[in-house]
Amino acid sequence: VQLQASGGGLVQAGGSLRLSCAASRSIRSINFMDWYRQVPGNQRELVATITNSGSTNYAVSVKGRFTISRDIPENTVFLQMNSLKPEDTAVYYCHARNNFGPTYWGQGTLVTVSS
Repeated sequence: VQLQASGGGLVQAGGSLRLSCAASRSIRSINFMDWYRQVPGNQRELVATITNSGSTNYAVSVKGRFTISRDIPENTVFLQMNSLKPEDTAVYYCHARNNFGPTYWGQGTLVTVSS
């Protein structure tokens, strides 16, 4: 599956952005769809996950501020980011995985939060 992330940009602290991840095929059967982020020089960090049953999980650092959701007919996963902080600045990547087999990464989209 190919993943296309979009929606990044420059926003002031306290602002909001919504990232989108469009998949090339149905996401209904994909066990886990994730958003990761990476700051240059750091490891990639798992931010949020949505399962094929609709369950969600979040990193402690974003819980209560970010919301992951999906539009199954549109094969798209979203990351709504509110109350953004400068430390949320990173390249954000979408990721698809099943319990077994290969995993898939989209290209990153840059989010910059100014103070």
